[in-house]
Amino acid sequence: MSSLQSPSGLSLQDNSVMPGSTNPLIHPTAIIHPTAAIGAGAQIGAFCVMGADVKVGAGTRIDPHVVVEQYTSIGQDCIISSGSVLGGAPQDKKFKGEQSFLIIGDRNIIREFVTMHRATGEGNATRIGNDNMIMGYCHVAHNCTLGNSIMMANLTGISGHVVVEDCAIFGGMAGVHQFVRIGKLAMIGGYSKVVQDVPPFMIADGRPTKVYDLNVVGLRRNGVPANVRSSLRQACKLLYRSNLNLSQAVEAIDSEVEQSAERDYLLEFIRGIKFGFRGRQLENPR
Repeated sequence: MSSLQSPSGLSLQDNSVMPGSTNPLIHPTAIIHPTAAIGAGAQIGAFCVMGADVKVGAGTRIDPHVVVEQYTSIGQDCIISSGSVLGGAPQDKKFKGEQSFLIIGDRNIIREFVTMHRATGEGNATRIGNDNMIMGYCHVAHNCTLGNSIMMANLTGISGHVVVEDCAIFGGMAGVHQFVRIGKLAMIGGYSKVVQDVPPFMIADGRPTKVYDLNVVGLRRNGVPANVRSSLRQACKLLYRSNLNLSQAVEAIDSEVEQSAERDYLLEFIRGIKFGFRGRQLENPR
């Protein structure tokens, strides 16, 4: 086994391997902590740094100059581009050095200079699902939960404790307030300022964001049947294009719109908003 000297002078093994795995490709200038575990066929580029208790799944490619800090797990077949920093300490005054985690799933594409932070709170985790595309210079803060198949365009910033559900799409330079929940198949316009929850299936845009329409293209691409798309369009009109207040619109959808799993999920989401703070159901009332 070869070893390298870290900037602190600590001798670190450069070829730690998960038990049972073979032949990861690790550049000789990479610094790999002895407790890091690298999966079969993984590639670690030049001048990368893998911290303590890092796990890198089989087939994952990590390009040069990536830093993966302690307690970070990366799944299989991911691509991590140059300059990214994953698993850094949260930018949160409540954080006191407790053990927390960043857990990244499989087949994620994380482009240049993305930052993702561990969670605040002992044993808590920031979680990223599978099959996401996180473009250059995006930021995912502490205690966030991202689902699957999310598309996040360049320079999008996600504040702490945000939940983003499956198949959501963000335009470039969008900013999301802490504790916001963004429903599945929602679409956020570029340069948007998201300070309240964005319901599923909707298109939102602006500063601050407002819902403008139903994400019909996204629904169609994800195989939602025509009759369900039609009922969701009716629900959208009742919520955002009628003279009804929110409670009245919910009652009208419940009684007038054809029942489906998508309609029920939308109603559950909308009803939850009133229990939070200023349109954010994940934030406790003050």
